[in-house]
Amino acid sequence: MHNLKFWLGIGVSLFFMALLFRKIDFHLLAAALRSANYLYVILAVGVTFVSYFMRAVRWRYLLIHEKNIPVPSLYQATIIGYMANNLLPARLGEFVRAYTLAQREHLETPAVFASLVIDRLFDGCTVLILLLVTLFTMQLPGGMEDAAQALRAGGVIMFFFYCGVVLFMYLLKRQTVRTLSAVSYILRPFPKSISERCIPLLGSFIGGIRLSPRGGHVASLLLTSVGIWCMCVLSVDMTLQSFDIHLPMTASMFILILLVFAVMVPASPGFIGTYHYACYKGLSIFGIPETLSVSIALIMHGTSFFPVIFAGMYYLWKNKLSLTELQGVKKAR
Repeated sequence: MHNLKFWLGIGVSLFFMALLFRKIDFHLLAAALRSANYLYVILAVGVTFVSYFMRAVRWRYLLIHEKNIPVPSLYQATIIGYMANNLLPARLGEFVRAYTLAQREHLETPAVFASLVIDRLFDGCTVLILLLVTLFTMQLPGGMEDAAQALRAGGVIMFFFYCGVVLFMYLLKRQTVRTLSAVSYILRPFPKSISERCIPLLGSFIGGIRLSPRGGHVASLLLTSVGIWCMCVLSVDMTLQSFDIHLPMTASMFILILLVFAVMVPASPGFIGTYHYACYKGLSIFGIPETLSVSIALIMHGTSFFPVIFAGMYYLWKNKLSLTELQGVKKAR
């Protein structure tokens, strides 16, 4: 089954890469890549690593009930996790992050993994707010009014859906017995085996989540969440500037949101193909020529792909871990 998923992901990546390059003049593509100002690309890489550092800071406040962990330790685990997402199948990055930190800091892996679920909830809420701000402030080119309306409606629906998920998590934590009883009632029409697996899993998961109620800690979680995604937007904007393209910041926000949705599509490790095609289509909306759009997509993916792999390999060596060991993390769990 895992091999089937892997090869399906490879197939999806090849399909989108074929779509991307089917009409591209490779001589013009090479010329566009040569013309880029790589100082901006280096700055984009630096800003990306700042976002990883801010993720480590946010993670510290998510785990502060378990242990007051030094940020460098969290940062190394974060980098290794993102490297794993780029190299290993089945999107093992979150499992690898949890495993690496648990081993290093002598914590229970399930408790660390539970903190990463909340970490992703913060990301999801921030991205949806970013989506709504973008869709209601950005002016799309003429002739796209219907598409803009559809996107705004979809953004609002997703925002309220996500609010519902957050509310469910809150009730599950504060009113665990009642919420689990309600879930059990909802699952009655389904086979009993589903309820027997789902209810204990939810109970175990929510038991591992502990958030600090201190105002300063909550403020730090919110501020780092905003900071992380501001850095991501800035990285996109700097990559555009490296090709002497100056679009409004809302355009960079829009492209980033497309990339976020693109990496959710099952594909090969590193999101090859889906990432590139989403970037290309986003740039095309703003009238950027095809060959230049593909060049930007390649550079943008490269800045998020190769540097974190090199950094992750260094931290693997420093922590005396191996890729083979990381591949067995999910099975061990």
